[in-house]
Amino acid sequence: MLWSSQRSGQMASAPHLGLGSIQSRYISMSVWTSPRRLVELAGQSLLKDEALAIAALELLPRELFPPLFTAAFDGRHSQTLKAMVQAWPFTCLPLGVLMKGQQLHLETFKAVLDGLDVLLTQEVRPRRWKLEVLDLRKNSHQDFWTVWSGNRASLYSFPEPEAAQPMRKKRKVDGLSTEAEQPFTPIEVLVDLSLKEGACDELFSYLMEKVKRQKNVLHLCCKKLKIFAMPMQNIKMILKMVQLDSIEDLEVTCTWKLPTLAKFSPYLGQMINLRRLLLSHIHASSSISPEKEEEYIAQFTSQFLSLPCLQALYVDSLFFLRGRLDQLLRHVMNPLETLSVTNCRLSEGDVIHLSQSPNVSQLSVLSLSGVMLTDVSPEPLQALLERASATLQDLDFDECGIMDDQLLVLLPSLSHCSQLTTLSFCGNPISISVLENLLHHLIGLSNLTHVLYPVPLESYEDVHGTLHLGRLAYLHARLRELLCELGRPSMVWLSANPCPHCGDRTFYDPEPILCPCFMPN
Repeated sequence: MLWSSQRSGQMASAPHLGLGSIQSRYISMSVWTSPRRLVELAGQSLLKDEALAIAALELLPRELFPPLFTAAFDGRHSQTLKAMVQAWPFTCLPLGVLMKGQQLHLETFKAVLDGLDVLLTQEVRPRRWKLEVLDLRKNSHQDFWTVWSGNRASLYSFPEPEAAQPMRKKRKVDGLSTEAEQPFTPIEVLVDLSLKEGACDELFSYLMEKVKRQKNVLHLCCKKLKIFAMPMQNIKMILKMVQLDSIEDLEVTCTWKLPTLAKFSPYLGQMINLRRLLLSHIHASSSISPEKEEEYIAQFTSQFLSLPCLQALYVDSLFFLRGRLDQLLRHVMNPLETLSVTNCRLSEGDVIHLSQSPNVSQLSVLSLSGVMLTDVSPEPLQALLERASATLQDLDFDECGIMDDQLLVLLPSLSHCSQLTTLSFCGNPISISVLENLLHHLIGLSNLTHVLYPVPLESYEDVHGTLHLGRLAYLHARLRELLCELGRPSMVWLSANPCPHCGDRTFYDPEPILCPCFMPN
């Protein structure tokens, strides 16, 4: 490969690199104004002789590393990849993007990790070495390779992550410890993990083996972690190798019982930078005493004291939440932006505690979908809406069993939610008159664009849930007429009703968008 003396400090002879035929053309051009084909030809020429390509890395311009790496990756030139990792002139190597959409050859992946191995054991680091992060996530730094390979006209400003405080590797001289001149900083390997049975393929196993052997200098970091069905002993084994303070987004979608949740809880407490938590389907265990149950629950809820960055909390189908919502929320350290408590049993005391919690004062998203509120006084719900009225944007009261008299109490508070954009309360037994009353209260909310409401009670022919589509069509016409009269014709109101056969929702706008059960064969 060829480059100008301004870039390298000296001109390497073209014959040495085997590219004399294009030297005169390349010197007069910038890498970014040269034809893309010229860069490709140069890379292909170098890779014909891997020893020659490796020898050229010391003087290769920084701009040519990405296209040469891509060519070596696609051509599975393992030795070149291994050497390029050790000379990588950027702080980050976004390998995951190259792995996206293809079945990576194991030997190619091994070559990259083996290059890290060599890098981490060298006494003297390569002069140009800057690598701090190996990013294996497939949806990050999407533009890096296309920009550097010349597919875009402008230079790519690659973000250089702020380096952690470097540790220094010490050596002994005459029995005394002195610091080496080169600072020693562990390399981070960024991954998104989905832990489920049978998900650990050969590539992942090889990576975990490397991290296990080099844990002090190779840090496995994971911003997004999803846990599905996997034995707890396997989950614990993997989490012991992950830098738990790197996790920002955690989803636990398992059918655990309390003892299993208790075993996981200490790991949750170490995720001090966690911003989003989703936990679902924790079931009761008949084999434990009430005292032990309380101990397990306290062990779980106390972990929230160690999560100062938590902004979004989603809990679904937690059997133990009734009567204990305050125990959970009082351990949450800061106001939440999102709170979703769905398909859980709550008491009126839980709703009262929720309305009084300092954690709800800045909510932008609130969902109580599937929480039965028929027997709950509307006043705590009213207080909850007032508390979050300045920030609330999305509100979901689907399938809560809210009755006419409850909704009427809530209307003034709903009209104060000035930032509301979406309201959904499908699956509640509401009459047409209350629905029209609701429309009049909401019409002044300038940000509100979508309302999903239940099919009114008057639209049913019988107690079995048979719809009278003529009545429903009349209602839609009436609502559209009101929206136009009140100056909000673009506000979308959609009614929905569960299909009596499959349970899926059927929407009406104004004609029914039917589920497959009603489609002709």
